[in-house]
Amino acid sequence: MSNHSTSASASRLRNHVASLQTMTRFVLATLALASGVYTYLGVRGLLDGSATLIFLGAIIYSVAVSVGIYGFWTYLIRFVPEMRDGASRAALFAIMLVGSVMIIAMSSWLNAAALAGSAAVEQHLATTQQEYTADLDQAHSNALGALSLLPDIQRAQERFARLAEDERNSGALTGTSGSGSVVQLLTQMSAQMNELQATIEGSRERVQTLFEEGQLHLTAMRQLVSASGQVEPRANEFAQETVALSGVIASLEQTSIAPSVARAAQDLSMGFIAPVTSGSDADLAGRQTTVMETVRASVAAQSAALSEAANEILAQPRVDERRFVPLSSAEAVLVYATSFLPSWAGAISIDLLPGVFVAVMAVVMAALRRNEDGLSDADRITAADMLRSIELHETLAAARAARQPVAAPETGPDAVEARPAAQAPPPAAPSSENVTPLSLNERKRFEP
Repeated sequence: MSNHSTSASASRLRNHVASLQTMTRFVLATLALASGVYTYLGVRGLLDGSATLIFLGAIIYSVAVSVGIYGFWTYLIRFVPEMRDGASRAALFAIMLVGSVMIIAMSSWLNAAALAGSAAVEQHLATTQQEYTADLDQAHSNALGALSLLPDIQRAQERFARLAEDERNSGALTGTSGSGSVVQLLTQMSAQMNELQATIEGSRERVQTLFEEGQLHLTAMRQLVSASGQVEPRANEFAQETVALSGVIASLEQTSIAPSVARAAQDLSMGFIAPVTSGSDADLAGRQTTVMETVRASVAAQSAALSEAANEILAQPRVDERRFVPLSSAEAVLVYATSFLPSWAGAISIDLLPGVFVAVMAVVMAALRRNEDGLSDADRITAADMLRSIELHETLAAARAARQPVAAPETGPDAVEARPAAQAPPPAAPSSENVTPLSLNERKRFEP
């Protein structure tokens, strides 16, 4: 590239930098003001006290943030482009990185709270509502777990009742019909199974009532989550609903009939009481004893099966007690940050966008210095500089002529004719009243 092209490129770059000074200040001030406004909106929800105290505290904090951000980026956009050595430039970029982290800590997260705080609180309510829904379903499932034993209990009750009826009518077990000891034992077992079945079925209505009550609370919670208006009053009502729902879940946990079924199943074998044989002869008494031992074994097997099934129900995970923790908008934005990445990106960009201007100015000034370093002093002189130099030279020449001593004039016409033309008075120098002296090497610096 020729010196003329390099000089023209350097001149254009310097003119562009000078013309963008006002725009640069305006952009920095606008971004700092926008960050301060959103910081005010974000910090207002974190302060407690009277309305006046909250207003003054938020205003002071937001103004401090705006001034700090504007000053920070103004310093960097002025000094970073001027750094010629790599160490100084790296040090300033490290300072810019540390300052950016501090800006994010004191401003960006509050900006994100102002942009997405209400939505984050609503998501917290929605997430909590889903957790309570799962807890209610689990408690309901645990409470109804014993109902799965009803088919087995019904079959055992029907089997004992049928055997008692067959023994009474035809002597199917002992070979002698009538209501003897075996019939009494089988009837007793059938009655115990029937009582256990009635106990399980009786708990179903209580469980259903509690579950419907919990569903009403969940419906109210869903309406509060999706309702319009300010989120703080809705969050307060939501907390009240969670307290009521927690009571319903605890009641469902206590209503479970599974522990009672497990105890009743153990009583079938441990509390087995066989009646005394009622046969009139030894042969009938022996047959009754044999049948009652068989019934005892059958009852023990049924008891073991019911106990195992009841223990499986009791082994199901119980619902842990859950407490609703209200979150402010700023806290909710931090907890659910991954769900609001666009808002976080916008909040951080408002504060850190001037860093792009700093990098642009550093690149432009580096290119400007490269262009100017390859030019000689003559290539750097513009037409305006040349005109000013000529005027300055003429002014200095006139000043030197004025300071030289003037010889006494000779009289007579011969003296006038003999005066050499070289000693004629110099022409009047042009007025330099409005001319500012400027050295050839002095250049105007960029000040954003």
